[in-house]
Amino acid sequence: MRIDWTSLPEAVTNEVADRVGGTHAIPASTGDHAEIAATVTGTAGKVFVKAAHSDFGVRSLRFELRVSEAVSVPHSPAVRWHFETAGWLVVGFEHCDGPHADLSPGSPDLDLLGEALTVLGKTPAPDVGLFTPKGRLGFEHPAMNGDTLVHTDLGPANLIITPHGLRIVDWAMATKAAPWVELAMLVPWLIGSGHTSRQAETWLAQHSAWSKADASVLDDFAAKNAEKWAFKSSQSTAGWMRDLAGWTGRWLTYRHRSGNT
Repeated sequence: MRIDWTSLPEAVTNEVADRVGGTHAIPASTGDHAEIAATVTGTAGKVFVKAAHSDFGVRSLRFELRVSEAVSVPHSPAVRWHFETAGWLVVGFEHCDGPHADLSPGSPDLDLLGEALTVLGKTPAPDVGLFTPKGRLGFEHPAMNGDTLVHTDLGPANLIITPHGLRIVDWAMATKAAPWVELAMLVPWLIGSGHTSRQAETWLAQHSAWSKADASVLDDFAAKNAEKWAFKSSQSTAGWMRDLAGWTGRWLTYRHRSGNT
C-alpha cells in the first residue's frame, strides 16, 4: 500500500536530498509494489524514487533493483543510486519523461514496442534468481520454460515513450521463460487497447516466437490465464481485475470459435 512521502523518516529524506539536491516529490499514479514511488526534483534534476520498508516491499524492490542493474538501458531505466537506512530500502531510477504508450490499432507506439519485443526475445535472462513461469503466473506448461528474460507486465502503464525511445519500467515480476510467454501475456493489453483478438494475434505473428508456438500450447495458456483472472475477479471488486478477466476471456472465446482448440 502506498504511503505519503511526508511519512518517510528524516534520515531517508535527508539522504535523498543529498543525492538529488532537494525533495520536491510528486507521487506516481500507478503501481503498488513499493510503499513509496514518486518523482523527486532537486538541483541535480529529476529522479524516480522507490522506497520500501515492509518485508514484502523490500524483497520486491530488492529484486527489481537487481534485475534493473542487470538489464539497464535501453530496456530499463538506469539505476542512479540506492541505499538503506532507518529500515528502508531506497532506489533512485533514471526519470523517464514522456507519455505512456498508446497500444491502440494503428498507433506508431506499436512499432516501438515491436522493436523492443524483438530485442527482448533475444535477451538471455540475467543470473539474478528470476521468477519461474509457475511462480509468476500460478500455472504451468512445459513449453513455458526457457532461458529468455520476460518482463510479464507490458501494459501501457509500464511503457513510457521518451525522447530517447521506449522505456520499459517496473521489472518487479521479471521471469525466466520461453520468449512466446511475453507475447501471450501481451494479448490482453492489446485487447484492452482496442484490438480484436484476431488483430492482436495478427500483430504478434510478426515475431517468430509467436509463429513457432504450438497452437495447443497457446490454447492451454489462454484457458489457464482466463480461468485465473475469472477467479481473481470473482473474489475482488477491483476494476483492473475485472478488466483483465474480460480481456483474457475474450481471447479464450476467440480461440474456441476460430477452431484453434
